[in-house]
Amino acid sequence: MKTHLEFTSTAFPAYPGEDKEINPGIFGKRLAEFLIESLPQQGFKVLCIGAEDWGWMVEIENQAFPLWIGCASYDESENEFQCFIEPSKAFVRKWFSKIETGPIVEKLAVALETVLLQSGKVSNFRWLSDDEARR
Repeated sequence: MKTHLEFTSTAFPAYPGEDKEINPGIFGKRLAEFLIESLPQQGFKVLCIGAEDWGWMVEIENQAFPLWIGCASYDESENEFQCFIEPSKAFVRKWFSKIETGPIVEKLAVALETVLLQSGKVSNFRWLSDDEARR
């Protein structure tokens, strides 16, 4: 499954003081806000964004299991970003059942790729293997 990507962009600069909400040198709130505006056009309802120590979480409405996209800049970089979809595994466990995540995660990956590439705001876009992902 495609769950980790990276790209370059000057369209999502840090807000002044943003790194006080997350770890110093990390930002991505403008990217998260862009996804709030763009993903509904691809059929996904965004519930909220939230600050985490690693960046910004974009929570997506999904009844079967928690679904979200992480957005963050790479350390010490002003224009290199990463996004990752969670869950990043083909199945999750809930109580005593095993829930397949692949179809919805793949649909979200296509939507994420579409909004980023069609925006004209990103370059050097590429999906990463799990081994390559730098979280």
